[in-house]
Amino acid sequence: MNPEILTQPGYTWTDVADAPSRELFPGIRLRHLWKGENGAHAHVLEMDPGTSWPRRDVHEPGPEEVYVLTGTFNDGARDYAAGTFIHAPAGSWHIPASETGCTLFLFYPEG
Repeated sequence: MNPEILTQPGYTWTDVADAPSRELFPGIRLRHLWKGENGAHAHVLEMDPGTSWPRRDVHEPGPEEVYVLTGTFNDGARDYAAGTFIHAPAGSWHIPASETGCTLFLFYPEG
């Protein structure tokens, strides 16, 4: 392993298990992984079985990119299995839910 890689400016890493967790709604937790200087940020969202957002989740000011890591995610219209990537453009919305429980990687390239 080359340790110089880890000392490059801006190079960061986070173990998801060590990332702080914040409960957004009952049974739905957000783990903050990274925030860039331009406002971009990355999270892991954990949804317990049978949970859902209580209202629309609107993507502002920019898009939301979702990768389903485990379980099945539902956006209010259809189910997405583990391994699915979803791009939701700025201004779009969905109502996140999961009957089985799921873990999502979320990326917001524009804040």
